[in-house]
Amino acid sequence: MGAATEVECLDGTVRLARDLDAAASTPAAAPVAAAVTELLPMYSSVHRGAGFKSRASTAAFETARRRILAHVGREGGDDTAIICRNTTEALNHLAFRLRLEPDDVVCTTVVEHHANLLPWARYARRRYVECGTDGMFDVDDVVAALCAQPVPRLLAITGASNVTGWMPPVDAICDAAHDRGVPVVLDAAQLAPHRLVPRGPDFVAWSGHKMYAPFGAGALIGPRGAFAEGEPFLMGGGAVELVDLDEVLWAPPPEREEAGSPNVVGAVALGAAVEEMARVGWAAVDAHEAALGDRLRSGLAGIERVTLLGPPPEIPTLAVASFLVDGMPHGLVAARLACEYGIGVRHGCFCAHPYLMRLLGCRDMAGTRARVLSGDRSAIPGAVRASVGLGSTVTDVDALLDALRQLTAGTEAPVPYRQDPLSGDFFADTSVPGWWSAGSAAGGGCAQG
Repeated sequence: MGAATEVECLDGTVRLARDLDAAASTPAAAPVAAAVTELLPMYSSVHRGAGFKSRASTAAFETARRRILAHVGREGGDDTAIICRNTTEALNHLAFRLRLEPDDVVCTTVVEHHANLLPWARYARRRYVECGTDGMFDVDDVVAALCAQPVPRLLAITGASNVTGWMPPVDAICDAAHDRGVPVVLDAAQLAPHRLVPRGPDFVAWSGHKMYAPFGAGALIGPRGAFAEGEPFLMGGGAVELVDLDEVLWAPPPEREEAGSPNVVGAVALGAAVEEMARVGWAAVDAHEAALGDRLRSGLAGIERVTLLGPPPEIPTLAVASFLVDGMPHGLVAARLACEYGIGVRHGCFCAHPYLMRLLGCRDMAGTRARVLSGDRSAIPGAVRASVGLGSTVTDVDALLDALRQLTAGTEAPVPYRQDPLSGDFFADTSVPGWWSAGSAAGGGCAQG
């Protein structure tokens, strides 16, 4: 999935950089990078130009759209694919276009990523499906929420948790929702790179950057009729057929929903990624990740002082595992894995605060909230997350487990670590190139999100 990279660790040893953060973003698959390279000499505006390059770019863009529809089994029907930046934009887009009313209810779950929680609150009320201490719920829990009054306008649910990798029974949930006349929106951002997307949901959104196409595009799939009337989410060129100073004739979907110059490179990359996943085959993807995921989760569960969050190891999940190390802040665990062992993981709340707080048993956040408002993020609860993808190996997983055994055995850090209260992250007090001090850190910390 990309050339191997080496990093100089704090002890002066040059180690292979092991990226165990596929749940956040993935590297470009070689065929995806090749498709982008092939496109670039022909890159031009789409849908507007008469020149050869413009027509070639338009053809590439629309071919990608057809591939995206085919990936979720929607080609040749009444559905359309809208090219967005990512899943977050897609769900915000949909929340606007469904023309929800303030008294409408959107049923969702506490397991969701913020992208499938926050947009609905802008337009409607939310009703939640709760989870157990193991981070799971069942179809009956969803049915109870669907049957409560008033009947929800929509059910918005994840295909797989980005925190625990747990996969709700989407097919059965869709059947239950449709039996009650409730359409279903599926956040497939975490699921799509690892499993075939279920055919039952009415709307599906996912991102290329998690699916070996990190060029800034995602997709929103849904019935063309849902976008055929009313104003689009974004207004501008390309979304219209005729404009006067007092009137606009909007173009039909999907053009109505793609104002401005679209991300042709990102669309082509995403189209190439779904083609590559089909070539590899879902059975091969599943077998590879199941083997690594089982090794990862059972290995973590077997290390003293490590607590695996979410379902027990025997429950099938994606190859994603969030965990705690007893007596060591989550940010420090992540920093030491990176600086001393060359292992990249994620720490913090993973843009799923309500879910993680339930897994951690943290319900009273008043003190933490007060500190955050004062600019101190050092006490935000969180965990460490390791996740694998198609480029991950058994050696990568074993390197993480070996490093954690050393840390939990009391191996001392070669240099002090200091926590930056503004970001909540830990930084090594070192002059080794690449391991920045807190004062030079840019952007938000891992604990935020």
